[in-house]
Amino acid sequence: MTSDHARVVRTGTVMALASAAAFGSSGPMAKALLEAGWTAGAVVLVRLGGGAAILLVAAAVMLRGRAWPSRAAWRTTALYGLVAMAGCQLAFFNAVRTLDVGVALMIEYLAPVLLLAWTSARSRTLPPALTVGGAVVTLVGLALVLDVGNGAAIDPGGVAWALLAALGLAAYFVISEHSHDDLPALVMVAGGTTVGAVVIAVVGAVGLVPMSFSTASAAVAGQSVSWLVPALWLALMTTVLSYLTGIGAILRLGSRSASFLALTEVLFAVLVAWLVLAELPGVIQLLGGALIVGGIVVIRRQEGAVAPEPEPLPVPSAALLDPVPEAH
Repeated sequence: MTSDHARVVRTGTVMALASAAAFGSSGPMAKALLEAGWTAGAVVLVRLGGGAAILLVAAAVMLRGRAWPSRAAWRTTALYGLVAMAGCQLAFFNAVRTLDVGVALMIEYLAPVLLLAWTSARSRTLPPALTVGGAVVTLVGLALVLDVGNGAAIDPGGVAWALLAALGLAAYFVISEHSHDDLPALVMVAGGTTVGAVVIAVVGAVGLVPMSFSTASAAVAGQSVSWLVPALWLALMTTVLSYLTGIGAILRLGSRSASFLALTEVLFAVLVAWLVLAELPGVIQLLGGALIVGGIVVIRRQEGAVAPEPEPLPVPSAALLDPVPEAH
């Protein structure tokens, strides 16, 4: 490994971990607003709307002098914003209203298993034995997370919302695989957050999604702070920073390597929830989370062995202008 390549790998690794940490903090910060009287729809609107306001400016600057994306690319962006952003986040934030953040995220990360079941059903073929073994491990992990053997008081509604979030995350993976040569990554993220914000605003305005804001103080790390603190954190850190560092990581490391590092989001979410909300899943649930993550690693490694990953781009400085990479 040359010194330049080693530097790119180190930078990509740092960016991947920063992205996972920023994504992982979204649940705890959102729950701080929910407990202060906000609805899930209002939290999603602030996160996507605030992020879109910044990302649109950056995207407009970067598109100057470049050809605009095709209609097909815009349709992909619209679907991305509707399902993978607005739908997935609304479901996840509804889940954390009644579930611990770590538990909700562990359930959401069943998305690769749902994709595996879907592709197997469509192709009418059984996946390799190692892949099936990884799926079984994740399902055992889910049973431990829900603590079904001990009859833990897990809210069924929260579990249903978390499973819907898993479907949204699965859609995120599928949509991101259908990239377009004329669709820069930053433009897709900016367009997706904008579409998601507009959709949430419209369905909130017509009453399909409860939309309630509050200026009451929020409790963060045992301290009473202004609602602006978690709101700005959601827009700047968990949207703008998380997506931009995630894109940079994928283009430096490749999608599969970056996706493995993205699994640390679960660990960061548990840590931040502990620090911010004093939430910590039980030992059995943490063991279940470890099995879920381990099973997903097995599945993704097997998929990588079947379909080798393309080489990372050689010029990482152009990362935000390059076509959308595979999601992590």
